[in-house]
Amino acid sequence: MAAAAFFDLDKTVIAKSSTLVFGKPFYKGGLVNRRAVLKSSFAQFVYLLQGADEDSMDKMRDYLKALCAGWSVQQVHDIVAETLHELIDPLVYAEALELFEEHRRAGREIVIVSSSGEEIVGPIGDMLGVDRVIATRMVVENGKYTGDIGFYAYGEGKELAIQELAARRNWDLAECYAYSDSFTDAPMLSAVGHPVAVNPDRALKKLATENDWPVRTFAKPVRASRRVPTPSGSAVAYAGVSAAAALLLLAWLLGRNTSSPGARSSRKP
Repeated sequence: MAAAAFFDLDKTVIAKSSTLVFGKPFYKGGLVNRRAVLKSSFAQFVYLLQGADEDSMDKMRDYLKALCAGWSVQQVHDIVAETLHELIDPLVYAEALELFEEHRRAGREIVIVSSSGEEIVGPIGDMLGVDRVIATRMVVENGKYTGDIGFYAYGEGKELAIQELAARRNWDLAECYAYSDSFTDAPMLSAVGHPVAVNPDRALKKLATENDWPVRTFAKPVRASRRVPTPSGSAVAYAGVSAAAALLLLAWLLGRNTSSPGARSSRKP
């Protein structure tokens, strides 16, 4: 039976937060102020050291509604498109790219599963040539974010999303692999037959030890453009109904104090 390999994105496939790195471009585009850019540098440092725990993620979700309401979807897409290769290309772990190839040779599809927004995760997945992405999506009306969350790709939300995708694709989850650095992804890791902890936080490392899960260290960021062939055909498939999505980690850097997955048309039948 066919199977897949599910990869968390931040600190698993790339060496930083996929959203926090866009702080300066968002500032230049007028979406955030200068103070937020300075906070983003500190937030990135904290994130690299500690990760984002459940409390932080809950605060991100709540703050998101006020942060993104009224933002132009097209403007966000344009900023990401203009800066994606400059910001993300040098951050991709060589070890992750090697695993992509290993799973492809074994006939498995590659799926990135991230709580960052579709408009960031999608282009990254496209750049890396993966088969599909699952990401957070926001509700959009008249080309702007309403502030409502359509699907939050976090915790049990990730687990439900991969279960639904596996059912549609006829994948046997017992034959699937999953990779993550965070304890918050324990539901996703537990849902597959081959969970792997990558650069795990303390809680995930403990869980992996208790369950005899493999633990791997990724430490060699490379320029992905030198290692990944340019994808051909149509765009990467997105697990969401709208073209836009939430900027959750940006919400974290701006305001730490302050749901059922959908599906879009797939590249593969």
